[in-house]
Amino acid sequence: MSSLHVRPRFQQILPLSPEHTRAAITSAIEESEARCNVKSFSGFITIRIIEEDRHFWSPRLNLSLDETDEGHTRISGIYGPNANVWGIFLYSYLFAGFLGLVATIMGISQWAIGHKPTWFWLGLVGLVALIAIRLLAQFGKRVAKEETLLLHHIYEDAVGQVVEVE
Repeated sequence: MSSLHVRPRFQQILPLSPEHTRAAITSAIEESEARCNVKSFSGFITIRIIEEDRHFWSPRLNLSLDETDEGHTRISGIYGPNANVWGIFLYSYLFAGFLGLVATIMGISQWAIGHKPTWFWLGLVGLVALIAIRLLAQFGKRVAKEETLLLHHIYEDAVGQVVEVE
């Protein structure tokens, strides 16, 4: 689980149809004594820590179930924070990146016409913000590591196989 990705992921192929795979994983988790919730939709499963144990950085495991040409199921799993936390990070990245881009363009424009390129300072602020957001995301990943491992073990127990995370 020492992935450099903010959201660790894995892929696995199981020799069942997507519907049978979804039913098998869902029932195995529901029958276990794991302290997690499972929500199942057509082609998609979400596994989360139960609400009493959940905190701001608590992860969830999203499983996408796609049918292969052979009729098997390709499972794409991705660990990440709750949707609202992920949204905060996404929009923070977008804002800081946009700020840095606009400020750099304005700084280059100022420099090109012979003015003092003061906008470069704001571009630097955008870059520092991007680095700070990345470090905060890594901090959150470290805080959620134990719960992420718990979700991973719950998934491995449900499918009966060891799965390598990227």
